[in-house]
Formats: sequence, C-alpha cells, structure tokens
Amino acid sequence: MQTNIRNAPLVLVGAGHAHLVSLRHWVTQGYRAPAGSLMINPEPQAWYSGMMPGLIAGRFQPEQCQVPLAGLCAAVGLELVCSKLSELNADSDSLELANGQTIQFDTLSLNSGAVAPTPFKHDQSLQLLGAKPFPGFIHQWQSWRSNPPRQLAILGGGAAGFELAVALRISLPNTLLDLFSSRTLLSGHPPRLARLARARLKHAQVTLHENQPIDGITDGQLYVQSSAVLQPQAVILATGTAAPAWQRRCGLDCDADGFIRINPQLQSLSHPNIFASGDCASLPDTPHSGVYAVRQGGVLGDNLMAQIKGTALKTYQPQPSALALLACADGSALLSYASLATEGRLAGKLKDWLDLRFMRQMT
Repeated sequence: MQTNIRNAPLVLVGAGHAHLVSLRHWVTQGYRAPAGSLMINPEPQAWYSGMMPGLIAGRFQPEQCQVPLAGLCAAVGLELVCSKLSELNADSDSLELANGQTIQFDTLSLNSGAVAPTPFKHDQSLQLLGAKPFPGFIHQWQSWRSNPPRQLAILGGGAAGFELAVALRISLPNTLLDLFSSRTLLSGHPPRLARLARARLKHAQVTLHENQPIDGITDGQLYVQSSAVLQPQAVILATGTAAPAWQRRCGLDCDADGFIRINPQLQSLSHPNIFASGDCASLPDTPHSGVYAVRQGGVLGDNLMAQIKGTALKTYQPQPSALALLACADGSALLSYASLATEGRLAGKLKDWLDLRFMRQMT
C-alpha cells in the first residue's frame, strides 16, 4: 500500500484531559486552528477516567463517560483522524500512523497518555490486562460480565487499584478478588485514608496483600520473592504509568523512564515546536494525574495559539496539593487533601458533581 503524506500546520495527538480542556477553551475564546490542522486519536470518542469506576460499578452508562470528538474538533477547525500513532520522528517533524499515513507538522502537541508498566518477568501463561488504555479494559470487563472468571488479581496499591477492586466487586460478585500492593496501600496519601480504604476492601471481601511486590509469573502462578502466592485467571495492571515504546526512540529529550521532559510552558526541552502534557510528559512537581492534566489544559490551549502566532507563552504552575476523591462503588467516596482524610456520601456527591460538570463542559 502506498504511503499517504499529509502536511499539517498543527497536530494534536491524543484526546487526553489536557487536550479536551484546550479545545473547550478554544471554543469559548472563538479560536480556530489553521486550515489543515488535525486531531489524531484511536477512537472517535475520549473516555473520561474519573467515571470509569462508576461505570464498572453500574452507576453510569458508557455514553455518560465518553466525549464525542467529531463535534468538538469541528468547532475549532480540526479534522479528526481515527488512528494510532506508530512512530514520531522529532528531528524531521513527522508522524507515522497505524493507518499508513505520514504526517508532516509544524507544531505538535502530545497528550497521548501512557501504558501500564509490567515490572516483572512473565511467561505469558496468564492474561495481563492494563487498566489503561480504557477501551481495551472496558471490552474485557464486558466479556467478564457474561463469563465471570473464578479469580482475578489486581496489581497496584494506589487509587486506581483500590477503585477497580471495589467496583469489580459490584459487577463480578462471585469472582474472588485479590489486590496486591508493592508497598503499603495508598502510600502517597494520608495514613487515615489508607485505614479507611482497608476497611472498605475488607467489607467488600477483597483480599489485600500489602508489601507484596509481584516479581514474576510462571505457569499461571504469581510469585513474590520466588514463592508462589496465587493462581488467578487473569491479572489487571493498575501499577501506575509507563511510557509507550515509541517515546524512547522518537528523538525527544526524555527522562530515565521514557517520559518527555518539558519546561513550564509545556514545551519539549529539546524541540520547542513540540508540546507535551498529561501522562506522557515529565515536569517536576507534577504527578501523572488527571487533576494535574486538567489544570494544564488551559495553559496548553493558550500556548498552542501563541506558538502559531509567534507571541509570548504562558507558564504552567502545578498546584502544591490536589484534592483526591476515590470512588467506593456505592455512591460514597474517600476524600483527602494535604494531610486531611475522610469518607462518606457527601464526598461521593462531590465527586459525582465534579465529574458530571466536567462532562457537561466537554459536550
């Protein structure tokens, strides 16, 4: 098949939180991208991560958790191209897409997310399913609902692992669930929040294994320090974020983990015509979290406009603390901010209000 080559003044790759906020910001500002500009995303909709636990628990329908991209892109003059990014060559300002197209760009913005890390050896004897990207996880979860597995292991003792565990308990009531944390549960949060989470997991009959880093999978067995600990039907990876392989070979300045190093203007340190935000980027004091990506969106939108116009860029300043709301599958939530932690229905109502408000703004 002959390769198609297109030229685009501006290309946005990935419909992550920062790009969604940028596009909505452009709508309110009346800004339109230069003719021929593109948005590239594997699917015609973006999934909102904040509502995924509620979807799995049956509190939301899939369409409530999706942002249709066609209308939003059209409103700001972007053509939507549904394909995956295969390769980026930063030095030649070109992209290779899975559909065979080559895109030459002037300005590029990456909000393409990350993948689930697999920090152990395995012989492929068990299905490994990343909690991200969401479309693949949702497809498998829907299959499990009609054919429930006997036992699932969830790896990751952070917020994502906890939320998945209590949500899956609702949708897969007869499946044994084990949650493995390489450190103490919710180690980056206040100790009280971890205590509240442990109580929730116990009530949900989710077996918690703290300080149990999985170091291998052989013949269907999970191993911790060379000892077999469990033989589940599948393993869900909620182990944080890892950079996709193409980032390590794209020519951009990346950190030791392969994430794109950026300055406070959200530009690549090595290629100033390329911007990066959200999970694919690396910036001091900026965790890989949707809360921070949303805050980056407004600055990113302004800076992409400024880059095209040749005017001064704005600076993104990460907030020193962020509100954490962990869905508990029953309409309540755990809440923490700085050193404070609590739980209850009121926290759940706050989370729902924030999530639904975000979705209303995007549609």
